[in-house]
Amino acid sequence: MTEFTIFPAIDLRHGNVVRLKYGDPARQTTFGDDPAVAGQRWIDAGATWLHVVNLDGAFDEAGSANWNALPRIAALGAKVQFGGGIRTLEDIERALSLGVTRVILGTVAVEYPELVASAIGRYGSAAIVVGIDARDGIVKTRGWQTDGGIAAGELGRQMAALGVTTIIHTDIGRDGVLTGVNWQASQSLATATSLAVIASGGVASLADIEACFSAENITGVITGRAIYDNRLDLKVAIQTTSYPHESA
Repeated sequence: MTEFTIFPAIDLRHGNVVRLKYGDPARQTTFGDDPAVAGQRWIDAGATWLHVVNLDGAFDEAGSANWNALPRIAALGAKVQFGGGIRTLEDIERALSLGVTRVILGTVAVEYPELVASAIGRYGSAAIVVGIDARDGIVKTRGWQTDGGIAAGELGRQMAALGVTTIIHTDIGRDGVLTGVNWQASQSLATATSLAVIASGGVASLADIEACFSAENITGVITGRAIYDNRLDLKVAIQTTSYPHESA
């Protein structure tokens, strides 16, 4: 039995809270200019974790405004997992020093897997989660703009061999467009890798949350646009999944 976690997403672009369709910076909706206000809203609904993404960093931009927002978000009291453009051990150290609980590594997991191993050796597997972002099963990197040249399952197995215990699986083809989470692909990835998997991309309703909750080895789900558009009541979703979760 394990705890199932719903992660409300706070995606940051130039310090603003936004959502992108399919990860495309040209298809952006802005929901606010204060990330801490967004974070408090989700904590008030019962969230114990916040999923914060530095979109500027993912697109190889500096993202200084997003980094500057981190201490205020962390000070709200929820645990924070943070990613986007994390490329070095110094980046990881910086994030952890600003109050982040867990750092998400994406592009570097494909391009420099040795950095993942070093990070786990230094900070432990609880502080590192790998983001596997895929379209049609193939991993994408650098803000989803580049073909990673590896299948999601193979990357997952490589990460497991390095000591990774948890991954975030995002179906890019569904992200930000409310077409339903691809829990089947996330569950298949969990089965193929024996890793705990957090599903992401396409969550549109309580039914998506319940599907992830019922799946084997999916230990959490990330939701963004659905809660900002009020299609999903986060408080109800958290209450619905608040009892112990069966995990194979």
